[in-house]
Amino acid sequence: MPRKFIQRINIRKDALRKQLKIPKGKRIPMTLLDKIISAKAGQSIKNPTKIGIKKIKVTRLLEHRSILARNLKMMKRR
Repeated sequence: MPRKFIQRINIRKDALRKQLKIPKGKRIPMTLLDKIISAKAGQSIKNPTKIGIKKIKVTRLLEHRSILARNLKMMKRR
């Protein structure tokens, strides 16, 4: 795997944030990401936080974006 693989993959910046309707200055909560990932595609979930939309329909694309966001967040913590 190349050293700077994140820069080489095609990422649409703020796509997940726009899909969840979270304001630009706020962070996406980890609890929300975990809840989206644990749900199956096609289900509707309630947002456990007060940021963004209240009811979210989980799609496969939303699930992929959430997994990527969680993985990148975990890399940043280390």
